[in-house]
Amino acid sequence: MLRHSEIIETHRSGWVEVIVGSMFSGKTEELIRRLKRAQIAKLKVEIFKPKIDVRYSDSDVVSHDSTAIRSTPVDAAENLLMLASGNDVVGIDEAQFFDSNLVRVCNQLANQGVRVIVAGLDMDFQGNPFGPMPQLLAMAEYVSKVHAICVKCGGLAQFSHRVVKNQDLVVLGEKDEYEPLCRNCYLEVTKQK
Repeated sequence: MLRHSEIIETHRSGWVEVIVGSMFSGKTEELIRRLKRAQIAKLKVEIFKPKIDVRYSDSDVVSHDSTAIRSTPVDAAENLLMLASGNDVVGIDEAQFFDSNLVRVCNQLANQGVRVIVAGLDMDFQGNPFGPMPQLLAMAEYVSKVHAICVKCGGLAQFSHRVVKNQDLVVLGEKDEYEPLCRNCYLEVTKQK
């Protein structure tokens, strides 16, 4: 008969970590840092991104400061289950662009003993919760909220203000399309006070 300590040693526990914030807050940079540390620890690591994210590279995950890591682009969250098989750590970038199945997929991977690290925008350009992110935040064991610097006042920014005239929910972009703003500057610019 196994003792309690022997059961713990034979059962690998997984979990979900979520890194959220506005654009230019360092979410992808932090994701890459955690994944590279897992690689140094000789863990089997795989990273995924949505197929629509081709801003810097068709295949690599690349941060705004040009730090990059090899990744696999996927078009639906369901595909992650097959592609992530056999890994110790799974990274998912730009999670807000995935479908709602991402929450179930992350839970299933964690239940199978995988450490799942997810990065994404918590709010869209209108300040509303974005895609599957609210549910991921609710079910994650660990949450890290990172902040950019407001380009207007220098305070902590949590809003991704779109500076181009386009009302589509998803507009891939960089500094020409978005700027990070704090609450007060966002409200002033969008006149929502």
